[in-house]
Amino acid sequence: MNKIELLAPAGSLDKAKIALSYGADAVYVGGRKFSLRARASNFELDDLKELCIYAHSLNKKVYVTMNIIPHDSDFDGLIEYLEYLNDIKVDAIITSSITIIKNAIKYAKDVEVHVSTQMSCYNSKAINFWKNIGAKRIVLARECTMDEISSITCNSPIETEVFIHGGMCASFSGRCVLSNHYTNRDANRGGCAHSCRWNYDLYLNNTKINKDNKFYNMGSKDLMAIEYIPNLIRCGVSSLKIEGRMKSSYYLACVVSGYRHAIDEYYKTNSLNIDQIKEFDQEIRRGENRITSIGFFKGLPSVNEQLYDTFCEMPTQEYVAQVISYNIEKSLCLVEQRNYFSIGDIVEVITPFYTTLPFEITYMIKEDDGELITDANHPLEHIIINMPYEVKTSYMIRKVKNN
Repeated sequence: MNKIELLAPAGSLDKAKIALSYGADAVYVGGRKFSLRARASNFELDDLKELCIYAHSLNKKVYVTMNIIPHDSDFDGLIEYLEYLNDIKVDAIITSSITIIKNAIKYAKDVEVHVSTQMSCYNSKAINFWKNIGAKRIVLARECTMDEISSITCNSPIETEVFIHGGMCASFSGRCVLSNHYTNRDANRGGCAHSCRWNYDLYLNNTKINKDNKFYNMGSKDLMAIEYIPNLIRCGVSSLKIEGRMKSSYYLACVVSGYRHAIDEYYKTNSLNIDQIKEFDQEIRRGENRITSIGFFKGLPSVNEQLYDTFCEMPTQEYVAQVISYNIEKSLCLVEQRNYFSIGDIVEVITPFYTTLPFEITYMIKEDDGELITDANHPLEHIIINMPYEVKTSYMIRKVKNN
């Protein structure tokens, strides 16, 4: 049995490299066209080529999203784009269009076709349909239960992929038109305004009944399925997918690393105990800023899986800096500031090896003018700090969590 794949999102070339370095087996990214995350940075053609070369040098894979629900005007340049993806050796496209699939099979013969979760696939008969068209993998609907995932995978003639982490749609994935209605931004063509997360007043018979400046929304809690990793491996799922092409590098480092080590630990011992799951859960949550739940894994979610009258984001601001370079002779590190930190703070370096390196900040100087400072309070400012460890550009610095 092949080891299960950990598939991570990336909204830029730098984030893709972070995801791969922290343990992803593959990344999925969007180009400038045909991709649902229109507001992500997305990839120019040369970036896609560079990413493929980099990922393949690590024996890892690159998938390109082409998952819009296309209108006639969206097909301009399709064949040329597919031919380019084939030439640069993209491993697969993720799509929700039969037309794109048929063109990919004809013009990108070396690129696998994976069917997007936008197609809301809930059963084996649908998988057989997509297989007969030429698909090699199906991304199952996020609304499938664990029992359904197991049953479908056991009877599937092609690979299955399952979301284990990230945003959930308040509607059925790929079927929501709230954004279209309220903002004229097409959720299924890359323009979702996340209208379900807006704050709404509640009316009864044209009378507002919410009091004390309390608002309501229709948003769903994010998915977090660390406890189901053993079940998903045992039932034969091929790929575990993390959502979040709009998320930060720190999110990717924490979330990918947590799931990576959970997967590896399971393969070592054929089990994950409660303490291990709790440990990986805590690490993943350090990169997450939204309330989470287990989604549909146990069945139809209860009212407690929705947000309604709860703020959805809980920013920690513990991620303080990204490593840019290290001077080994002087034990100094050039960093880019992310959140406030100061002299005397106890921080830790997080690494791709699931280890943390704690130290106290005792020295800070601005890179541009050499001014000694005691506080870093300007986002993206470049600062030189003391660093007792040899660090690399993929490493990050965060405040030590108080237990």
